[in-house]
Amino acid sequence: MLFFAYGAALSRRYMAERCPGCKPKVSATLPHYQLTFTGWSRVFRGGTASLKPLRGSQVKGGIYEVPEAWLKKLDAAEGFPAQNAKINLLVNTETGESLSCFTYVAAHQTAESKPAPEYLTILQQGYRDWGLV
Repeated sequence: MLFFAYGAALSRRYMAERCPGCKPKVSATLPHYQLTFTGWSRVFRGGTASLKPLRGSQVKGGIYEVPEAWLKKLDAAEGFPAQNAKINLLVNTETGESLSCFTYVAAHQTAESKPAPEYLTILQQGYRDWGLV
């Protein structure tokens, strides 16, 4: 299974700690969505990344291969189903290939909120890990 990561899971170190069976594959872009920060994370003490549809926008991220044996571990790490919902979507790789992936988004509509500096540091590292900046 292919997982499109766009939040803290972009950080390869962060993912290796949470789900070592997940293997990084390729960077990708999700068309017609926007990155938002919503809700409140007790761990990070701030908003966390989510997606919302927005025609003409795009979100950059990375694709991990998730072995079936690791899916429940990843679901738990991503707060599924209590905090986050799982959706299927199509993303485009830098070579133009379209891939069907799943990802997690906020399960409940909440106001946008400011992410904690520690959370942003993890996201920035993730963007560097995937060569997105």
